[in-house]
Amino acid sequence: MKTIDPQIWKQELPEFRRQTEAFYAGELKQAAYKGFSGFYGSYAQRGGQASMLRLRMPAGRVTKERLAFVAEAVRKYAVKRIHFTTCQTIQLHDLDKETVCSLIEEALDAGIVTLGGGGDFPRNVMCSPLSGVDPEEYFDVLPYAEAAGAYLLQFIKAEKMPRKLKVGFSNSPKNVTHATYRDLGFVARPDGKFDVYSAGGLGNNPQLGVRVAEAVEPEQILYYIKAMWLTFRAYGNYENRGKARTRYMQEALGGPEQYAKAYREKLDEVFASGEDLTLRLAEPGELTAEKVEHKNEKASLTGETRMAGGAASIPAAGGKTGDGSTAEGARVLLQKQSGLYTVCWHPIGGRPSVEEFCAVNEVLQGIEGAELRLAPDEGAYIINLTGAEAGRVLEVTEGGAQTLFETSVACIGASVCQVGVRDSQSLLAACVAAVREVGLPDGALPQIHISGCPSSCGTHQTGALGFRGGVKRVDGKPVPGFVLYVNGREQQGEETMGRELGTIAETEIPKFLVALGQAVASSKMDYESWRQADPSALEAVAAKYL
Repeated sequence: MKTIDPQIWKQELPEFRRQTEAFYAGELKQAAYKGFSGFYGSYAQRGGQASMLRLRMPAGRVTKERLAFVAEAVRKYAVKRIHFTTCQTIQLHDLDKETVCSLIEEALDAGIVTLGGGGDFPRNVMCSPLSGVDPEEYFDVLPYAEAAGAYLLQFIKAEKMPRKLKVGFSNSPKNVTHATYRDLGFVARPDGKFDVYSAGGLGNNPQLGVRVAEAVEPEQILYYIKAMWLTFRAYGNYENRGKARTRYMQEALGGPEQYAKAYREKLDEVFASGEDLTLRLAEPGELTAEKVEHKNEKASLTGETRMAGGAASIPAAGGKTGDGSTAEGARVLLQKQSGLYTVCWHPIGGRPSVEEFCAVNEVLQGIEGAELRLAPDEGAYIINLTGAEAGRVLEVTEGGAQTLFETSVACIGASVCQVGVRDSQSLLAACVAAVREVGLPDGALPQIHISGCPSSCGTHQTGALGFRGGVKRVDGKPVPGFVLYVNGREQQGEETMGRELGTIAETEIPKFLVALGQAVASSKMDYESWRQADPSALEAVAAKYL
């Protein structure tokens, strides 16, 4: 398999510096710069006075080395704003022109690629964040997600695709990466193989993916990725950017069955080409084609855990096992490795303070086998901890979300994003403050999802409650508002896009959520039980605000 040495991207950097200097000197318009800079994983923020940079974290895996680099970078350049994204990347914000240019090169030296992080390129490959440690997973899909990420880098400089391509891997029916409705998704099965879904996605014209293959051997996944690239280039819309994402190909080709047929024809071409894209195992858990360094769950690639639940007790990275110490609490999870724990850390809005982020780095550097995994809901998990180590991690992450509602998702919002309509982060902060003030019990409100515009970066269409930035007319005048979506669901086999209920004025949303939470709390049930007991109750509470 052809792989890309990240160092080759350095030859692209002088041009980025030239164009960035031209933009900040006022010689290049913002729209033109956006079309150029996305290739490098950077965009100018709203107002054109600062830049953001997106750091790829393949499969959401932040090793101690990657974590140390980011911590050092935010200290060195006095970065004030960090954002964990719903695509399992780390974004650094409010960067000046010198900082963004320097950071791209320094990241490459640290093995972190930013190129292709924006624009019409393969994006960061997503993966179930607890892959390898989840007791309920079918098998550890992480090595395959990392292999896919390495392989996709070669398409960054290949023939142009109509739009971006998002690939995800799911280790269980929890489907937290939305692998069944990504541009391309690999979904684990109990028999240790993958089902493959294609041409799905959120945003305008949301679509569930089409199942294009079943029972695929994990070592064959690159053939299916190559077929996706060929299908997208052959049938994607190069003329209308608004209809260029893969999900529009379903309709363009006459429906899901016809799309699946077209995809399989390209797949046949790939197999017939003679190109060898098979992933080979040198030893259990190690993929030679892309030299994956992940050694967690070695047994899972030999077939020993190709069954629901996996093995009962196998060591973590480096053979680490528990030491007899224990941990407990709402943010503590038991791993399938005996005696080891995971700590959940969810900075509100996916925005950890620099101080908290650096404190987490300092603690993790001293813990054998520990690493941070980014989650698709803007949270993170710190895995492979003994009970005592989990206690230390709990202490340094205590400033994050304390309830399910506080783990809510919000895109970076219109105060930063050029295309944003509303400030998602400000709305979430106002809602959290209002809910805290009245003291609602945990569980009275679900995790909500807020997007500042129809692009669904906050995944508003797939949450129990979602909000999408828009406008509401009040007394005949337009005021900032958000469209309310209800009853979205990501669970495999039960996937549902949220139903649009109406628009609420932005200032009324905290009041609506408080009223909703109080109605649920008075029932002595949690939100989901309350909603199922009387499906009309939600609309009754919302009616006052719509």
